[in-house]
Amino acid sequence: MIDDPRSATVALDPVRARLLDELAKQPASAAEIAAALELPRQRVNYHLRTLEEHGLVELAEIQAHGGITERRMRATAARFVVSPAAISDGDRPELVGDRLSAGYLMALGGRLVSDLARLSRLAGDADTRLPTFSIDTEIGFASAADRAAFADELTAAVTELAARYHHDDGRPHRLVVAAHPTPPATQPEETP
Repeated sequence: MIDDPRSATVALDPVRARLLDELAKQPASAAEIAAALELPRQRVNYHLRTLEEHGLVELAEIQAHGGITERRMRATAARFVVSPAAISDGDRPELVGDRLSAGYLMALGGRLVSDLARLSRLAGDADTRLPTFSIDTEIGFASAADRAAFADELTAAVTELAARYHHDDGRPHRLVVAAHPTPPATQPEETP
């Protein structure tokens, strides 16, 4: 979990994210990564130093080849999750006044990420599986009126289901239903 906003900015850079992906697979030198990603070695060295300063990569080994010393680096985790606290009001949706705003949805998403990270650690420590359920789909609405009608019907259906299955003495689960426009496809940037 990346909690520091500066480290989050470093990790979210598209080139550095590619380096982290490579180094999560296996340790590698700057030259090896540069060849694999078809990037200049000096540029890879620059990004590796930045990642190392923020604790996202670490030295795995030093290899000597003749008179040349090669540092092989590895990611400090198999995957990284940016803490919502590093990018916004974090996991506090109650601090956002407008429940129909992007800020509220981001706070809900932040709380979801924080809760799942904490629960995943607890489940791992207990060597148990974390029970989750999710639905992910894409809907094309013909108009804003259709979108509003869909939201009303979905709210009614979810409210009815929640009332039917809720038990005060049951194990509580959080249910989040969200919708947002699908972002346009983008190509990753390759500039430092």
